[in-house]
Amino acid sequence: MFDFNWYQNLIQPPLAPPAWVFAPVWTVLYISMGVALFLFARKISFDKKTWGYVLFFTQLLVNLSWTPAFFGVKNIGLALAIVILLDILVLLNIMEFWRISKTASRILIPYFIWILFATYLNFRYLILN
Repeated sequence: MFDFNWYQNLIQPPLAPPAWVFAPVWTVLYISMGVALFLFARKISFDKKTWGYVLFFTQLLVNLSWTPAFFGVKNIGLALAIVILLDILVLLNIMEFWRISKTASRILIPYFIWILFATYLNFRYLILN
């Protein structure tokens, strides 16, 4: 389904980490996202958190759509648009979680930093290839 050989043949941007780095980083980030959601969910009643849930699950779906765009259809431009949307959604998610659980919000900051880095990489892949 996904052509990872295609990726290996792309001109690599400066600061591109080796491919093996992505799996452990994403594992830690997905676990931290789950912890943040748990901390958010256990605070106050559901009706005051609806927007936080909407943002969290929307950014998660957008996140999951990046891989098929980049590796599946090999559309680096579409993947860039997706990751920019993801940047915005995660920032909004962090801000919304802050209202309810500052700890949950802080836990999402490394994820936000990583996707900003991913945005840089995606942009450079587009320019170089």
